Amino acid sequence: MDIHSLQKEFETRLSSVSDVKQLEELRNEYVGRKRGVITSLLKDIPKLSAEERGPQGKRINEFKQLVEDALEARRAQLEGAAQFVEADWSLPGHEYHVGAIHPLTLVRRRIEDIFREMGYAIAEGPEIETDFLNFTALNFPPDHPARDTQDTLFVDRLDETGKNRLLRTHTSPVQIRTMLAGKPPVRILCPGRVYRKDEFDATHSPVFHQVEALVVDEGITFADLKGTLLYFLQKLFSKDVQISLRPTFFPFTEPSADVSVSCVFCGGKGCNICKFSGWIEILGSGMVHPNVLENVGYDSEKYSGFAFGLGIDRVAILLYGIPDIRMFFQSDIRFLSQFRVIP
Repeated sequence: MDIHSLQKEFETRLSSVSDVKQLEELRNEYVGRKRGVITSLLKDIPKLSAEERGPQGKRINEFKQLVEDALEARRAQLEGAAQFVEADWSLPGHEYHVGAIHPLTLVRRRIEDIFREMGYAIAEGPEIETDFLNFTALNFPPDHPARDTQDTLFVDRLDETGKNRLLRTHTSPVQIRTMLAGKPPVRILCPGRVYRKDEFDATHSPVFHQVEALVVDEGITFADLKGTLLYFLQKLFSKDVQISLRPTFFPFTEPSADVSVSCVFCGGKGCNICKFSGWIEILGSGMVHPNVLENVGYDSEKYSGFAFGLGIDRVAILLYGIPDIRMFFQSDIRFLSQFRVIP
């Protein structure tokens, strides 16, 4: 039988193949290494005369290529058909989990939106910082306990002063970077992740989230700080909340104040959440210390400013009534799917 006839026979056989098993049988019949039709034709070439060997070999190889290409094309058709499954419309539908924004992200965006309305820019910085930016520039003395390895997580890499770099313990280094990069006025909000060597329990985490605000300009007073805090906290919690400022100490501000809000659960009447005091401590604040201004090259006689910071995790706990901070880090879809908007 000549090659033209073999080709017609192969095409007829191939058109009747209905599954992969039949296809493999056809492949072995035509291009099998031992008894394949084309293999036999190739073995017979030496029996031909010298003039016939070249043309016949070319025709056989072209036929072989045609067969292999056709077999592969048919295989692709059969496998594609096998992947298609007729839908049974009587079956019940599948439950799909709709994604939700993480509650910490929701709270962070809410805070950012409030400060954008007041004309603040959002500033961010690296999480691995130098000792100078994290402590020295912020007026922390060399023997301050916050520098101790019991509180700070150090990285085995030296900064330009020969000291180990560290995982930032607050987002305040972003404030220093911003002030070093330009002159007043400054009005920024600095959100981000921070690290401290805390035990991981219901109320503490070695990784948590902060947001800090900084304003520096001529004529900034404590009254500006108080007015900003009242507006921000009423927008965040409720227009009915009140604030209470209590003197405290921070190395980077003077004077400094701890800020509490009237309890958002009992309206200040007293409950288990506020320990029947009517108040919940929410953030630390104060006027930027003159030493900090001088450390970044600002004239402390000409410029003044205020700064404050709060924990995003703590705000989320209060807004959503979450009993355990560890729930934020467990990626439990049953927990996360509850959050769509700020209540």
